[in-house]
Amino acid sequence: MLIPTNLLQDKKILLGVTGSIAIYKSLELIRLLTKAGANVKVVMTEAAKKFVTPLTFETLCGNKVLDEQSESWADDHNHIKTTEWADLFVIAPASANTIAKLANAIADNMLLQCALAYPDKKIIAPSANTNMLNHPITQANLKMLGIAHYEVIKTQTKELACKTVGDGAMAEPIEVFWHIAKELLKEDFWEDRRVIVTGGSTAEKIDDVRYISNFSSGKMASALATALFCKGADVNLIATKFDTDLPLAMHKIDVDSTEEMLEFVVDSVRIAKKGKLSKPSLILDRPIELIQKEPFLFMAAAVSDYVPAFAQEGKLKKEMLGESWNIEMKQNIDILKTINKDGIKVVGFKAEMDVQNAKENATSMLLNKGVDAVCLNILTDDKSFGTDDNEIEFITSNGSALLLRADKLSLSFEILKNAKEL
Repeated sequence: MLIPTNLLQDKKILLGVTGSIAIYKSLELIRLLTKAGANVKVVMTEAAKKFVTPLTFETLCGNKVLDEQSESWADDHNHIKTTEWADLFVIAPASANTIAKLANAIADNMLLQCALAYPDKKIIAPSANTNMLNHPITQANLKMLGIAHYEVIKTQTKELACKTVGDGAMAEPIEVFWHIAKELLKEDFWEDRRVIVTGGSTAEKIDDVRYISNFSSGKMASALATALFCKGADVNLIATKFDTDLPLAMHKIDVDSTEEMLEFVVDSVRIAKKGKLSKPSLILDRPIELIQKEPFLFMAAAVSDYVPAFAQEGKLKKEMLGESWNIEMKQNIDILKTINKDGIKVVGFKAEMDVQNAKENATSMLLNKGVDAVCLNILTDDKSFGTDDNEIEFITSNGSALLLRADKLSLSFEILKNAKEL
């Protein structure tokens, strides 16, 4: 996915790095953050310097590294002023030793002093050997941090530096990036709101090796779901195709046919409209019940209008079919017409090549399918599919707004601005 260069414009991030082999991932994380417009400063432990020099970090972020030797009280380069400067404090990687000290409010190095001085939510990405991570005291420390204004990003299972395979590897930089973006971009309107997004082209079976589909790439739906994730929504992406580098923490359901998509959409809508939203609690032995906000459905999937009337088992042989082959087709299920739209805001997507009648067709969709808004996408040819940018006209019964061509993630944020007014 193409990340806009202004996604984190003017956001100030303090990145803490500890003595772990996973520190090389911090270099890529800085690249992602600065490329997205963020201003990054680094605070290092002495152990971290055994792996990467301060000069490397200073070169990447363009700011002086804060450590035991460089701290100054003659200016703002100290653990108090630097933490006051930051919009967010992130520790990646966080070693088992640092996690233990954080959980016990120990501040015997510069990074830990910053952590103790920073009053707001902090994000940590642990990195440790499997046995060290799974040690009961380490697990207790992580739970303690969970109730002390820390968000802990899950580790991953893979071959570790010690040559064993197990849980403990630091999350990939792009995953840490999305957690940072979510914390910095979340918005009260969307936060914890249940939202369903559908995307991609459905595949309708002819036989066991052939199907009918279309050119839709699913990129718009992936971008829209990612924008919702960044805004703090409880998003569920139901799609046949997914863009690359999506947040792992975002819920995704992979489907193929219209029938399969319909089944999951109906089920997801039913769940989304249930009374209260439960959120896990690290303090209580039961979930916290939140006030339920009205859910949304963004129907961006390109569902086939027609499907083969009689799907065949096995593979149809050309020797049996002859020189020509006529496939009998029938009208497909209309997901938007089928679902119960009471108690949920629905935004449909419509792709048109008929420029003259495109807006009229999109407007009639408001009434014919009972949706609250339509995102009109005018295509020029088959090359319009799978691009990284797009232009949308957001149409409601009260009028329309042209959302100018932009990368699909930036465009998704504009769609969400308009959807808030429904």
